[in-house]
Amino acid sequence: MQRTMAVILAGGRGNRLGVLTAKRAKPAVPFGGKYRIIDFTLSNCVNSLVYNVCVLTQYRPHSLMHHLGRGAPWDLNRFDGGLTLLHPHPGGLVDGWYRGTADAVTQNLPWLRDQKPERALILSGDHVYKMDYARMIEEHKRSGARVTVAAMEVPWEDASRFGVIEADDDGTITRFLEKVPDPPSNLANMGIYVFDLPLLDELLVEDASNEASAHDFGKNILPTCVERKVGIRVHRFQEAYWRDVGTIQSYWRTNMDLISPVPEFDLYDPKTRVHTRSAEAPAVKLGRGAKVSESLVSNGCVVDGVVQRSVLSPHVVVKAGAVVRDSIIFSDSVVGEGAVVDRCILDKNVTVGVETLLGTGEDMTPNAEFPELYTSGLTVVGRNARIPRQASIGRNVCVFPDVTDAKAFHDREVESGATIQG
Repeated sequence: MQRTMAVILAGGRGNRLGVLTAKRAKPAVPFGGKYRIIDFTLSNCVNSLVYNVCVLTQYRPHSLMHHLGRGAPWDLNRFDGGLTLLHPHPGGLVDGWYRGTADAVTQNLPWLRDQKPERALILSGDHVYKMDYARMIEEHKRSGARVTVAAMEVPWEDASRFGVIEADDDGTITRFLEKVPDPPSNLANMGIYVFDLPLLDELLVEDASNEASAHDFGKNILPTCVERKVGIRVHRFQEAYWRDVGTIQSYWRTNMDLISPVPEFDLYDPKTRVHTRSAEAPAVKLGRGAKVSESLVSNGCVVDGVVQRSVLSPHVVVKAGAVVRDSIIFSDSVVGEGAVVDRCILDKNVTVGVETLLGTGEDMTPNAEFPELYTSGLTVVGRNARIPRQASIGRNVCVFPDVTDAKAFHDREVESGATIQG
């Protein structure tokens, strides 16, 4: 593992997460109460004894950089190796913002060469899963492959959302198609690759000068490897649970998976701990009227109301008479007395006013301005917003960050499918 450099792609905007990524990169979005999405990839690295890790940032990196710090929670604050954050910069092989996943690595090739690894482990920072990368790397070495691609079978109805792989009996990839409407296979690319560094260097330098390229691993680099028969093999994912949390619905559903009676994804396995930068906070406080069931409640929370089937990040306050159900609430948010929050996602530092109904009624009209994002009945409130007291707000509503003026809420009656902007 000492000769492997992990490269985590963490610069994505995450547009399909709507207002949750208005002020942060997708890998920095909170998940499962106390974690951030990137924590799962980083923890997989250290649990696999991969301690040379660089994170490539781009879009709104400040929240992510603050969370990562020097890498201490993951034991990556090391003199030799450890955690390195790299950003787009002028003067490299290519100038400007990253043009795609492959270009992000291309722009940092000089740094990568200086580290002199034998191979690069290319990872995404925005998936939720546990994986032993050491098993994949050993298989890569043993097989003599020059490129190894992790893949798993997905339901056929979902296969068109992924790059799909066809392979022969010995694991050699014979065909790779990126997100086609009628896929010939349901063996899906997971965005996890092991490359011998000389081959990766050669492919990226060539791709950088190709004006017709999208400079993307799935669209360009992997199909080229298959076409040239460079020795590209598939590694079949064994751990079973892997989720792309790239949409509002998949993000909510994956959080809800954690509170199942017997969750598929086990946060409590001591052999594969998920490490994070934890908030300094006192223990959870439950008041006299508190009733909490089937929920994850993080440190520093104060609950005097009812919490059902929900996930609360640190320092959330649920006041007396309030009800929170089937919802996800980020840090430092407050649900006022008598309020009801139903099937909602509240970003950081949101205030829900006294006796407000947030996510109410049976009207599932999709959001008028963003119908591709808010369609599943979830109401999502952006960071620092203040919902006025005694308001009634329907489903598939999007409230933008920093909305604090009660006048924006249409006399406190907001129909399903509306968008509230300051």
